[in-house]
Amino acid sequence: QVQLVESGGGLVQPGGSLRLSCAASGFTFSNYWVSWVRQAPGKGLEWVSSIDTTSTPDYANSVKGRFTISRDFTKKTVHLQMNSLKPEDTATYYCYADTSPSTWGQGIQVTVSS
Repeated sequence: QVQLVESGGGLVQPGGSLRLSCAASGFTFSNYWVSWVRQAPGKGLEWVSSIDTTSTPDYANSVKGRFTISRDFTKKTVHLQMNSLKPEDTATYYCYADTSPSTWGQGIQVTVSS
């Protein structure tokens, strides 16, 4: 079964940190880019970060310098380390892989609030 499963979300105070994980199964993980997108309440999807098959990362300007994406080929997992979190980072975060058709996780909530 082709799937991605996110974990690591939750409630954190402004300035805090969270690490999201995206565990892959059912496809050749090393052959595909993996990306994170998010959707804040009442807004559309916003691209956050991607990592390619050579582990080269890319980031949206809104998270550059605060978020770090990485991938573990052995564990078939992509991580998103989120530091210096702001209230505007509050959203449901989704990971997806550029399989054909694309494979999406179920989404995980991140809430940044005091």
